[in-house]
Amino acid sequence: MLLRGRGPIEPLWKGSRFPLSACISGWSILNKQPAVIEDIYADDRIPHAAYRPTFVKSLAMVPIRSLDPIGAIGNYWADGHLATPDEVKLLQALADATSVAMENVSIYNDLERRVVERTAALAQANAEIRALAVTDPMTGLLNRRGFFGDAEQRLERARQNGHDCQVAFVDIDGLKTVNDKHGHRAGDEMIVAVANALRAVIGPDDLLARLGGDEFCALIAPSREDEDVVTDRLKRRLDEVNRADERAYLLAASIGVTTVTELPSAMIDELVRSADERMYAHKVSRSAQR
Repeated sequence: MLLRGRGPIEPLWKGSRFPLSACISGWSILNKQPAVIEDIYADDRIPHAAYRPTFVKSLAMVPIRSLDPIGAIGNYWADGHLATPDEVKLLQALADATSVAMENVSIYNDLERRVVERTAALAQANAEIRALAVTDPMTGLLNRRGFFGDAEQRLERARQNGHDCQVAFVDIDGLKTVNDKHGHRAGDEMIVAVANALRAVIGPDDLLARLGGDEFCALIAPSREDEDVVTDRLKRRLDEVNRADERAYLLAASIGVTTVTELPSAMIDELVRSADERMYAHKVSRSAQR
C-alpha cells in the first residue's frame, strides 16, 4: 500500500510501498474491518520500530469500501486515545465518500478512454468513407470527384508559385472490341493494366484519375517534360507491357496534353476539355495511319 502526504508521520513511509501484511492499514484492508488501537506499542499488529520516530500513540483505521477494500484511511493521536464509535463512524463516512470519489474517477477515466477510442474509430471510419467517395474501386485511382475536387487547388498553388502544369487526357483504344470479343472481365483487366501503366509514367505527387469508362486524366504539377515526352513515355510503357504479358489483345491508348501556359487563365475543366480534344485528334490521326 502506498501512503502519501507530509507531516509528523512522514517517517512511516518516506514515499515507500509497504506490503499489506506489514502495516495496520493492510490489516484493515485484508480483514475488511476497522482497527481501533489505544496504545500502538501494546498491539502486535503495529510495526513498532517504524512508529517510534513519529508522534503517534493511538490510531483508528477503516477500510475504503467494506466489501472489496481498495485502501484504508486512518486518524492518529499523539496522546493515548480510544476512538469513540462516533469518531470511527465519522472516519468510515470519510472512507465511504473517498470510495465514491475514486469510483467516479475510475468511471470518468473509463468513459474518457472510450470516448477517445470511439473518436479515433469514428475519425478512421470517416477517413475511409472519404477515401471511398473519391476513389475508383476498379483501379484504386482517384475518381472524377476526387480529381476535380483537388485539381483546382493544386493548379492555383502551381500558378502562385510560378510553375507550369500539364493536363493529360488518356483514352484506351479498343476497349469495346475487347469487351465484345473476350468479355467484360477481359475489358476490366485491360482498364487496370492501362491504369498501372499510367502510374509508372505519371509522378507519385501528381494527380491521376480514372474519370469513367476508358478515360483517364492526370494533372502534372509542376510539369517536368514537354507534352511529346509524356506521350512517348506512355507509349513505350504500354509497349513494354505488351511484350511482357501474354494477352489476346494489345494495350494501346490515345493521349492529349495541354500545357497550362497555353491557357493561362483557364479553369481545370477547361484544361481537361482542351486535353480531351487533343486526345481525340491524336486518336483520329492514329486511325488514319492504320
